[in-house]
Amino acid sequence: MDIVVLVKQVPDSGGQRALDPADNTVVRATADNVINEMDEYAIEEALTVKEAHGGEVTILTVGPDTATDAIRKALSMGADRAVHVSDPAIHGACAPQTSAIIAAALSRLDYDLVLCGAESTDGQVSVMPALLSERLGIPHLSGARKLTVEGSTARVERQTDGGYWLLEAQLPAIVSTWDTINEPRYPSFKGIMAAKKKPVQTLTLADLGIDSATVGLATATSRVVDFAGRPPKGAGVKVSDEGDGAEKLVGFLAEQKLV
Repeated sequence: MDIVVLVKQVPDSGGQRALDPADNTVVRATADNVINEMDEYAIEEALTVKEAHGGEVTILTVGPDTATDAIRKALSMGADRAVHVSDPAIHGACAPQTSAIIAAALSRLDYDLVLCGAESTDGQVSVMPALLSERLGIPHLSGARKLTVEGSTARVERQTDGGYWLLEAQLPAIVSTWDTINEPRYPSFKGIMAAKKKPVQTLTLADLGIDSATVGLATATSRVVDFAGRPPKGAGVKVSDEGDGAEKLVGFLAEQKLV
């Protein structure tokens, strides 16, 4: 079975993140960049399916040169090879533009199953799997907390607030995963050393037959218009209890529309 996992490198959500005031895009060059957390669960699920059914796991990412760090970690977890789409013209690309790039890259690969995280921690728009499903003309099984592959059929338990929906589709299909689906493995020393020898193919927009004028910030369908830093934390409100403390507390909570 041929499995492709979509991986995105993002600024660490636990670190300091910033936007560039020159064009209001995310500053990635100086950020502590890591694999998008949700994508690690997709990688783990791909490896689990491979261990059960055989085949090959390919990592596919779109991003700057620094994204090679995320690729190497994915390979050290056990993926077999990687494809890295990197081109300066992609800077500032919106979700629809990025989906066109990924779809073009996928058209060059053999795949039965495409796995990805349900969302990224930087954009959080959660639309990439659906956009790719439309572009590729294949089913999308979303929000999986469990995945089962039997022959040419994929079945997922789609996580909901009240339980789950049981969905199935014929392969090829794209499956987006939540962090409830598994527990990602840590790369072993052997895996880290082996990752250095695994093939990584780098592609440009020209290689994919995409006109650079159709992607990037200048033609993006959405962009950040303005932003402001988080305001400093203000002083707390102190309530002095002079026999009417409870009344004052309820009044404060009501003023804040908490009761």
